[in-house]
Amino acid sequence: MALRHALMAALLEGEASGYDLAKGFDASVANFWAATPQQLYRELDRMAAGGLVHARVVHQQRRPDKRLFSLTTAGHRALHEFTARPPRPGVIRDELLVQVQAVDAGDETAVRRALEERLSRAEAKIARYERLRARLLDGRFEDDYLAEAERIGPYLTLMRGLSFERENLRWCEQSLKILARRQGTFT
Repeated sequence: MALRHALMAALLEGEASGYDLAKGFDASVANFWAATPQQLYRELDRMAAGGLVHARVVHQQRRPDKRLFSLTTAGHRALHEFTARPPRPGVIRDELLVQVQAVDAGDETAVRRALEERLSRAEAKIARYERLRARLLDGRFEDDYLAEAERIGPYLTLMRGLSFERENLRWCEQSLKILARRQGTFT
């Protein structure tokens, strides 16, 4: 998947500035795609040049002018084509997993700290995703929301993000317990 597809998916919510996309990107698709604001702006420029998005300039009195982006017909078509083809298999590329793999020959204390940091980040993301879920549901039961919602894709990806972070949390807790038990047998 290219960053452009993630941006096009984010633009399904409607017209947005690059700043809004960068800010919203963190909340809407960060659970499955990461990018810096600079990468977003560069890709938006390429997408505009390729006719996938339209950028209109909004003049502002006390701030610099801003550009608002929206999907063009070609952008909608490209997104449709993207969803029609089979995705590539997902892969895990995680530096922490390499460190854990090498813990027996490495700095176990540093690996424990890294696991604790990952655990803490997972807890924070779960809390953030739960707040987003509560905002989406807006007091409704999930079945009611899903029956009424105009778009369910953001909810489905949010649920995957929650599942992913819950598993990160579970794995970190389990790994830390195993390392603590192991340390107890060697000290």
